[in-house]
Amino acid sequence: MSAAAAALGAVPAHAAPHGDTRAEVDRLYQEAERATQEYDKADERAGRLRREVRDAQDHIARQQQRVNALRERLGALAGAQYRAGGIDPAVALLFSDNPRDYLDKAATLDRIGAQQAGRLKELRTAMRELVQERSEAGGKLAELVESRKAVAVHKRTVEKKLARARQLLNSLPVAERAAYNRASRSSRPELPGPTVAPDARAAAAVAAARSALGRPYVWGANGPSGFDCSGLMQWSYGHAGVHLPRTSQEQRFAGRRVPLSQARPGDLVVYRSDASHVAMYVGNGRVIHAPYPGAAVRYDPVGMMPVSSVTRP
Repeated sequence: MSAAAAALGAVPAHAAPHGDTRAEVDRLYQEAERATQEYDKADERAGRLRREVRDAQDHIARQQQRVNALRERLGALAGAQYRAGGIDPAVALLFSDNPRDYLDKAATLDRIGAQQAGRLKELRTAMRELVQERSEAGGKLAELVESRKAVAVHKRTVEKKLARARQLLNSLPVAERAAYNRASRSSRPELPGPTVAPDARAAAAVAAARSALGRPYVWGANGPSGFDCSGLMQWSYGHAGVHLPRTSQEQRFAGRRVPLSQARPGDLVVYRSDASHVAMYVGNGRVIHAPYPGAAVRYDPVGMMPVSSVTRP
């Protein structure tokens, strides 16, 4: 038993009528699903920030090398200028045995001075950019720390609610528990008949979703061995060469909205007013989805819960 489950304590079998217990389990699963979507969003943001921080650090290292190289070039120019002589040009010309030779050297010295000024300007610009990039990288690093904290918070929320749901399910008699697993979300054993997807992309996504049938629901996962609801949609459409956002709330905007009555295979069916669950329509009034912990990816009726929108990617 997890620490979260232990902290909640055991639930007596007679704590609530069985109907109330099953309703509470449904509510907890719904809340856990909502928290899972928040976890997915925070985890995706943390991943993006990790990549940005890594890229920034690589760029800072290259910029530091550039600054070092400019400093070396400036040092070489300064040395050349010093070796060419630093006395007043008029005095040097007055005492020169070969004025023409001196004038040639003076012209070279002027060119060195111009190069030095240019290099110095370039060095100052590079150092300002380096300071700015280090500051921005520090900000991204701070964001990453906060994002990781958010991931941890959402993870604890999910684990707590799932532990509570498992305890409530375990409080049911064996027969009641088996009935819940069979009947939850109006699941039916029959499979949908042949359907035709509207295009090759949708057909590839449906084929991928069907290939995932039987794999377990794993919250926060997007395949290939396990999935949460939005992870299954992202993975399936990835096989069709389409990148979907990570969460169900974002996926509902990842295409064109269509009425439920016009749903076609491959469409994303988003559930509940908070868009906390998503499935893929496959025709004949059925969807494929990753239902909840303890249940495998499966077919269910499209009307298994309140539909909030249908999106065609």
